Amino acid sequence: MRIPVHRATLAAMAFLVSAGAGAGTTVADPSDRARHGNPSVRGIDLERATILDLQDAMQHHRLTSVELTLFYLDRIEDLNPELHAVIATNPLAIVEAVFSDIRRATHDLRGPMDGIPVLLKDNVDTREVRATAGSEALLGARGKDAFLVKRLRSAGAVILAKANLSEWANFRSFLSSSGWSGVGGQTNNPYVLDRNPCGSSSGSGAGISANLAVVAIGTETDGSIVCPSGQNGIVGIKPTLGLISRTGVVPISAEQDTAGPMARSVTDAAVMLSSLTGVDPDDPATAASAGHIARDYTRFLDRHCAARQADRRVARDHRR
Repeated sequence: MRIPVHRATLAAMAFLVSAGAGAGTTVADPSDRARHGNPSVRGIDLERATILDLQDAMQHHRLTSVELTLFYLDRIEDLNPELHAVIATNPLAIVEAVFSDIRRATHDLRGPMDGIPVLLKDNVDTREVRATAGSEALLGARGKDAFLVKRLRSAGAVILAKANLSEWANFRSFLSSSGWSGVGGQTNNPYVLDRNPCGSSSGSGAGISANLAVVAIGTETDGSIVCPSGQNGIVGIKPTLGLISRTGVVPISAEQDTAGPMARSVTDAAVMLSSLTGVDPDDPATAASAGHIARDYTRFLDRHCAARQADRRVARDHRR
């Protein structure tokens, strides 16, 4: 696994933000960060906080993107040896977080994804960390940002790390194991380590379930977003084909492949989806989405749905 740790770089960048662009915020000491159990940073419960909650905390100087990114890098280093959910971390993640904090300090934010650490399935290419699709055959490949990665960068997201997956998205054998790759090993389910994490986006599912990032990108041909989402207790959306560009994503089927958000809440999945869509001249399937893309998918959320579901559970339990 390619998980470099650049302590000196992290410390230098953290100092830069706390000294210049932190708006009165100091960077948390790594020893203060929760390593196990319910993860929190600066008193913020990351298990329950949505992207909108994190944005509010950063806006009110309770948190910086650098602190959040450091927290997740530290948590990956601590938990990934057991989970094998991450193949590689982005050596420039902290730099991206610094620039986000500078944008916030200068009132130049790019939207709700600005400063939010994102985990990418490792069949999605980036210029810093090339896509391997879990195969050693692609370890020497030259990296280039996928269209969806360009969309995330333009939204200000921090590309944190690359997630493990079923090698070649499981398009290699009828007997292959979900979540195993030659580069990353066997992804484990965070709830029970010897249980199936399901689907080729298993590293994305396990990584979000174990709080190794705020949100993740998965890809699906047939069940590879929805299955690991269900198996790892998170939310996954497989969008309509053509809503999100496939340029820069290792392919299987032109009729079925698509990337999609994976998150701990429907709110976060909707926020992330809003930043991923767009017509890509290099992917003809996206042409049909022109004029049909919502700028903000959170406006379709039902704020009262959770309350109604809770009422139904109470009524059901009462009948029992």
